[in-house]
Amino acid sequence: MTKNEIHTFHIPVMGIGYTIDSPVKVARYGISSVVSIIEDHVIERLREYYTQFIGQTYVEIKTNEVDYRARRITSYLNILDTIVSRQFDEIKSQSFSGDSDIVKYFEMLPDSSPLKALYVEMDALDGEDKFKLQEVLRTRMAKGCIDVNIMTKLDRVNYDAKNEAMAPEFNDAMAALRGFANSTVEASVIFSAGMNPRLYTYCENFRDFYPSNNMRKKIVIKVSDYRSALVQGKIFAKKGLWVSEFRIESGLNCGGHAFATDGLLMGPILEQFKNNRESLYVELIDIYKKALSEKGEELNDFIPSIKISVQGGVGTNQEQELLLDYYNVDSVGWGSPFLLVPEATDVDQETLSLLEHAKKEDYYLSNASPLGVPFNNVRNTSSDKQRKKRIEDGKSGSPCYLKFLSFNTEFTEKPICTASLKYQGLKIAQLQGSDLKEEDKKSEIDRIQELDCLCSGLGVSTLLVKKEKPMYKLSAVTICPGPNLAYFSGVFTLKEMVGHIYGRNNLLNDLPRPHVFINELNIYVDYLKNEINKCKLNFTAKQITYFNTFKNNLCLGIDYYAGLKVSLDSKLTDWLEAAKLELNNIQLA
Repeated sequence: MTKNEIHTFHIPVMGIGYTIDSPVKVARYGISSVVSIIEDHVIERLREYYTQFIGQTYVEIKTNEVDYRARRITSYLNILDTIVSRQFDEIKSQSFSGDSDIVKYFEMLPDSSPLKALYVEMDALDGEDKFKLQEVLRTRMAKGCIDVNIMTKLDRVNYDAKNEAMAPEFNDAMAALRGFANSTVEASVIFSAGMNPRLYTYCENFRDFYPSNNMRKKIVIKVSDYRSALVQGKIFAKKGLWVSEFRIESGLNCGGHAFATDGLLMGPILEQFKNNRESLYVELIDIYKKALSEKGEELNDFIPSIKISVQGGVGTNQEQELLLDYYNVDSVGWGSPFLLVPEATDVDQETLSLLEHAKKEDYYLSNASPLGVPFNNVRNTSSDKQRKKRIEDGKSGSPCYLKFLSFNTEFTEKPICTASLKYQGLKIAQLQGSDLKEEDKKSEIDRIQELDCLCSGLGVSTLLVKKEKPMYKLSAVTICPGPNLAYFSGVFTLKEMVGHIYGRNNLLNDLPRPHVFINELNIYVDYLKNEINKCKLNFTAKQITYFNTFKNNLCLGIDYYAGLKVSLDSKLTDWLEAAKLELNNIQLA
């Protein structure tokens, strides 16, 4: 997201399909959101839907056509851009009366916004003065960004009709980047899930990332700590590419895949960014200018800036204001709560009802992802029921049509997905024929059978919402909210959720909710305990070092919170002392 001055929050990417058309829902109100562009089959279905929606003739981009994946993504983003522009032009022309969208636009602004203050002033006037201020307000309106997300690990090699590996630029992530870069949208690409040097280098091929093209496309890196930001910022700067934003995400108190840090907590991480923000800019800008000069590029009047944003587990206006005011972040991501807002995200009715009534214990960190990374999950989804039914029927695993997570070559030369019928059949047969103890054999089989199809499950909901037939008749839904959603119960309007973010109303349920920093620390303590228990007291020297590092970082985080001269919670001091004692009692071996 490129920060605009309209709202101080953004809607991060969620799953494959949950925010895939969120810009059509919220961008006209100045709210930025992030579209996943990794799954081109769903994108093509949505492209068909929205092409007809705007009255144009849909022409399918077929999978046997040259560069079909990138072309599908480009065309879809262009359609979103067209729709949002039309919506925004329409809203700007509306009358400031009743429940019109232009009234909704300004009423949803934060009360601290100068634009909101001008709107309130206009509303109190009459006659010519009122009309003049209305025209000023129209000129200061801005639409939200159509940002995109590429999970860098999802860079599968693709094969041609002769079953031969295609050139790297046709890999999934590379093609997705090309699709975005060739589109008309002026927005950001958010790279998540770690470094992909080849993908980063590929950015050099597209002029919209350079100041000579006014940097129409911007680069955002999702990071877990300051060191990662500095390292990746330098990688891009040396290529003559500027990272416009570092997006800090909690390692575990988030939705989707959970990339645990070594016990590094959000508060200390944010403090480091706050204290080093200026030096980070100075270090990167010198490298960047030198690289641009070597490319024959000049900054001229273009002045690049660095934004800092944060997301993961934020749930109250007080937390939002702390992040904005004390840590000086530019935007706060609110993800999972928006799954309960049909005006913002695409969640099918069955899953929406599940989330509306889910209990705290229903949200858990699972091993469902074929990537081998912990995955935030909720119990009793239609996908979970389907997975269990297949196991009961002796058909463990999923039919693998889309193959985006096909990376395993344990049994095959060509990579396959560990959640697939093929892999699980081969792996379970191998385990059953092994000489493992029966309890260990069962444990391993259970672990394999927990793996689930995410390609279909995370994308199908948007089709169900639009009453479109799911691909390959696969209608089971997987959803990956963060644990913070346990504190929200109900279905809300967009205006209600935005009002909650800005402190105008309260949507939290009656469940006692710790501060976001404390919640994250709780989750990290539980994670450490579980990881230690997995070792069954058979610790290697490497594991002992890792666990001690993890524990020490948590203790440092607790000490940081204890010394923080900002009021977080009236019970913070007592809780921190109890948490410190609990950490000290963890036995490593």
